Amino acid sequence: MGLERGERAQAKGKGIYEAYVKRPADFVLAFAALVVLSPLIVTVWVLVRVKLGSPVVFRQKRPGLNEKIFTMYKFRTMTDARDKDGRLLADEARLTKFGRLLRETSCDEVLELVNIIKGDLSWCGPRPQLVRDMVFMTERERVRHSVRPGLTGLAQVNGRNSISWEEKFKWDLKYIEDGVTFAGDVKILLKTVGKVFGREDICGEGMATAEDYGDYLLRTGKVEREEYERMQRWAEEMVKSG
Repeated sequence: MGLERGERAQAKGKGIYEAYVKRPADFVLAFAALVVLSPLIVTVWVLVRVKLGSPVVFRQKRPGLNEKIFTMYKFRTMTDARDKDGRLLADEARLTKFGRLLRETSCDEVLELVNIIKGDLSWCGPRPQLVRDMVFMTERERVRHSVRPGLTGLAQVNGRNSISWEEKFKWDLKYIEDGVTFAGDVKILLKTVGKVFGREDICGEGMATAEDYGDYLLRTGKVEREEYERMQRWAEEMVKSG
């Protein structure tokens, strides 16, 4: 399900920064950050192991540049609590106070520095959504995958999970259409620092975690149950083969 040539053409042509500077800068800064933050990473690793158990690292498949699926790394924030039939409980029941603190401070995402070093992510770009979100996106919305996804982006500094999916896509596409620039990325990073320290827009109103795009479309009547289930099966197949 990669982007077709015509879809890629909708993205604005690359400038010198995006073509030659952004990726090397991503690598150098991520490597330096990994070294500087190593004491924090070790501390969080130990605390997650003690409070939430094993595995410490949460791995999840996400669509990246040109919709190539990669494995994203995060610290675990939820338990494996299950009901009497062995099914996982709802997110709000498994998200502990400690796990919520990790999310509010974004400490759960520090391992994504490894993804930046590997080239899966950039510091700035459209946030990589789930594969089961991608299958519900329109051709226009999928243009967000014409650039490398980011640790943070315009949607994250303009509402994060407190805004609608439509608004998130609007900001993602704006990042591409306005052209990727050094000044723009620096501005996003500085705003992200303020958001992290302010613990703003962590999740939507009345929800412990962010709502999947497909669930949102189903809840709002924008997709029928049969279509929803078909697309979910397709996403599962993509994850297995990705």
